[in-house]
Amino acid sequence: MIRPAEVIQRKRDGAELAPDELAELVLAYARGEVPDYQLAAFCMAVYFRGLSDAETFALTDAMVRSGETIDLGARIGRRVVDKHSTGGVGDKTTLAVGPLVAACGVPFGKMSGRGLGHTGGTLDKLESIPGFRVELTTDELVAQVREIGLAIVGQTADLVPADKKLYALRDVTATVDQVSLIAASIMSKKIAAGADAIVLDVKVGDGAFMKTLDEARTLAEAMRELGRRAGRDVVCVLTDMDQPLGRAVGNALEVREALATLRGEGPADFSELVLDASAHLLALSDLGVDRVEARRRAEQAVADGSAVAAFERWVRAQGGDPDPEALPKAPLIREVLAPRDGYVARLAALPIGLAALHLGAGRRTKEDPIDHSVGVVCHRKRGDAVEHGETLAEIHARDEETAREAADAVLAAYELADEPPAARPIVLDTLA
Repeated sequence: MIRPAEVIQRKRDGAELAPDELAELVLAYARGEVPDYQLAAFCMAVYFRGLSDAETFALTDAMVRSGETIDLGARIGRRVVDKHSTGGVGDKTTLAVGPLVAACGVPFGKMSGRGLGHTGGTLDKLESIPGFRVELTTDELVAQVREIGLAIVGQTADLVPADKKLYALRDVTATVDQVSLIAASIMSKKIAAGADAIVLDVKVGDGAFMKTLDEARTLAEAMRELGRRAGRDVVCVLTDMDQPLGRAVGNALEVREALATLRGEGPADFSELVLDASAHLLALSDLGVDRVEARRRAEQAVADGSAVAAFERWVRAQGGDPDPEALPKAPLIREVLAPRDGYVARLAALPIGLAALHLGAGRRTKEDPIDHSVGVVCHRKRGDAVEHGETLAEIHARDEETAREAADAVLAAYELADEPPAARPIVLDTLA
């Protein structure tokens, strides 16, 4: 039986903990045998002292063992793939990658969460589709992935309960932004959910948790190492979040954009990221293809309409209406106009996200309702030429007051200049 105070003291003093004692501490906390105040002290010790690779894996493995696990590949008889993003403004990538991968014949199974911040999470975006059901049992999840090749569902309460409890504690003790704790939280859910291969999209910049490429690379390497130790294949793509991804920010707006992208009509940056992530997943699958052939197949699935067909099959399978006309629309659209001629030198992601939050597209607390119809559409982005009076963006709002306030915030997020800025790719680096 461990003595939590001794473990905390040794970590405080910089010692490396044995895997079994660290695991016992976490599992005892999950069972309610260790109080919050002791785990809060442990998290603060970790914040300042860090965790070794072995300690981080022990923490991750303990969180996985705190609840049920799903071996999707074994139950389906195929190699199953998954994708995770660290989150950003306008990040609807999963909504397009899942159907595209499924259209190419690779099973895609994902457990997702809700958003807390500027826009909804993947589940909130999906719930903007009338009738869409995110709460499936594990058996329903497995059956749907087997039958149509794709399911995205809510995380069950029995999956990594230790992480849920620990994250809530970190959130109120200023210990969220520690790389080992972030990596363990993300990867425990990925490992427990049972995918064999995972693409991790680590966002970098103004609208991301990781502000610099070096910070993002450190997190990506930590998550790749956890995946390797757990027997998973992991590829990390580091992607630009200095400006919103695509044009749409807001739940129903993002669903529309994901569907347009599957038709080959999406914004260039978002379309490129979707194809890149899909190609990595296809190359990690059991198809036996390399990245070049995987990319060709993904592009073909968009061109021949099979990606859209996969989207429609998936949405219907989960009770939703795949017709984009069925998505909710905001009662008021207000244009944001360019105050001068020039080029968009910068479009700051975070102010756009906060404007969407103010409109009602996100949550400030877990209990807040979401308005699925509202948000921002950025028609001009970094590098685009604009003329005086031309539309920079559209505000989709519930009323005049919030529309006016959002319009002011969105205009302030734009920086216009006489010369275009240097081009910057959406994918900044890949760790494969």
